[in-house]
Amino acid sequence: MLARALANGLCNRLSRETTRTVGLGGKGRQDRQASTEVAPKKTPLYDFHRAQGGKMVEFAGWSMPVQYKDSHINSHMHTRQHCSIFDVSHMLQTKVYGRDRVKFIESLIVGDIAELKDNQGTLSLFTNTKGGIMDDLIVTKTDQEYLYVVSNAGCADKDSAHMQARLQEFKSGGYDVDLEFMEEGLIALQGPSMAQVLQKGVGDDLRKLTFMTSVLTTVFGIQGCRVTRCGYTGEDGVEISVPPGDVVSLTEKLLANNEVKLAGLGARDSLRLEAGLCLYGNDIDETTTPVEASLVWTIGKRRRQELDFPGADIIVPQIKAKTQRKRVGLISTGPPVRQHTPILSTDGRVIGEVTSGCPSPCLKQNVAMGYVEAGFSKVGTSIQVEVRKKAVPAVVSKMPFVPTKYYMGQ
Repeated sequence: MLARALANGLCNRLSRETTRTVGLGGKGRQDRQASTEVAPKKTPLYDFHRAQGGKMVEFAGWSMPVQYKDSHINSHMHTRQHCSIFDVSHMLQTKVYGRDRVKFIESLIVGDIAELKDNQGTLSLFTNTKGGIMDDLIVTKTDQEYLYVVSNAGCADKDSAHMQARLQEFKSGGYDVDLEFMEEGLIALQGPSMAQVLQKGVGDDLRKLTFMTSVLTTVFGIQGCRVTRCGYTGEDGVEISVPPGDVVSLTEKLLANNEVKLAGLGARDSLRLEAGLCLYGNDIDETTTPVEASLVWTIGKRRRQELDFPGADIIVPQIKAKTQRKRVGLISTGPPVRQHTPILSTDGRVIGEVTSGCPSPCLKQNVAMGYVEAGFSKVGTSIQVEVRKKAVPAVVSKMPFVPTKYYMGQ
């Protein structure tokens, strides 16, 4: 029953995601309709996925594996107990060059990139002038005289157009900055045994590579790989940016270790939800502000003081004044809750809506996140969710639901 509920929920969400991501970049209705007939893009691992029994689905304009021969639950638990490879080559990777690269990227996001040390990264947000979140991204300040930026596949057209428009403004103003949209593949190796698996293939001491730091190195004989200790599962892990012609070779070398298995979108979604991590388009979008989304920590202290990022005049006052709604975690029993499920007070009044939800393989309970009226956002508050037109008891829960295990050093 758990496996069926997870599979059904993910298929429904993937269908919505495919619809949502068609026509990004401001095209009209006619262009959006025409784009539905365009074949999905393929990552460098596409043929490898199929050869390994991957069940391919369209996601954010790409053909991606939702699962392999193992069940969704088995893949999920293998990641929690050992480690798994996820193909994330559909993500947009960008290099920002030039003397004014930090000033450029800070003109688009809420983070304080200037304060980062070399090869340190941070999660940040593209925001618009109304304070809405245009996308979430990771920015790494490398020691190679460029910023390394990774943002979401579903927003790739929007993000690239947004950066290019600002680039022209900067260049017109005499600033020194340039962009390179990368063709590299990207794989994520996630799970508690990641370090022992990867250490055999790198000369660098992984004990010195802490969470949200990065190194340009050789991995299992493949030169020019950028290894960043981060991920989307809540486990210790890395994302490896690798030349596209070497992605299959690296994946095969990692899979030679019995600790490692392939995992697809199904496990990735349930893992990130257990870790309390947002999915753009579901849990955050241009109608939500960082304060409403409980992402105030992404806003640099200096940036708050200088009010120099898009939407700062709306976002910063919300930090003290608070907001009318708040993103919260929910735990319930009984039927699983899904996106758009109404959230109710104990007396039956609608107080919010679920944005993501699934049965938790680790907790054997239903976990979800959504937005509620601020008065109901305190952890431990009893509420209800409306499932199949019936009110089901639920409680506001602290996130992450499953403790994260990011490597912060010894």
